[in-house]
Amino acid sequence: MGTSTTDEGDRNEMFHLLSNHRRRYTIHYCKAEDGPVSLSDLAEQITAWEQDKELTEITSAERKTVYTSLQQTHLPTLDEAGMIHFENGEVELTDRANELDVYLDIVPSDSVPWGIYYAGLSAFGFVVLGGVSAGLVPTDPVPTLGWAVLVLTLFAVSAVYHVYQSRSYRLGELETPP
Repeated sequence: MGTSTTDEGDRNEMFHLLSNHRRRYTIHYCKAEDGPVSLSDLAEQITAWEQDKELTEITSAERKTVYTSLQQTHLPTLDEAGMIHFENGEVELTDRANELDVYLDIVPSDSVPWGIYYAGLSAFGFVVLGGVSAGLVPTDPVPTLGWAVLVLTLFAVSAVYHVYQSRSYRLGELETPP
């Protein structure tokens, strides 16, 4: 059963919206502020992130470039897609912005992708349980059921940590956007 054209269109729209860092930064900032924000404050913060400067160090020319880009391009794009409500110099996320979270599986540069981690954990589980079945792994101090519980516990602990880490890397959860 394939995906429908509408599902594909929605997915393409989401990737288009997230393809620009200023739109991602806008979503991040609005989520972190948890309420309406002014275009001026948004432009100032995005400029600071882009220039890797403190807010007090950015110039008015740097800020104006970002402000204009947000006002003329990025905020209308997000508004038309229903992700934000942009009116009278104020930006506020809509409930639809939460749909973007599924497209943002952020993997820190010093981390192993979870898919690879779970593949390795599965291989370990098969080796241990296969070894128990073949009599290669001792069942004297640890019974067969104990080995199975150990493998399942590793999966459970990993899954809980995975959920915790994934939530902490969502847009709006970190001080600076990922």
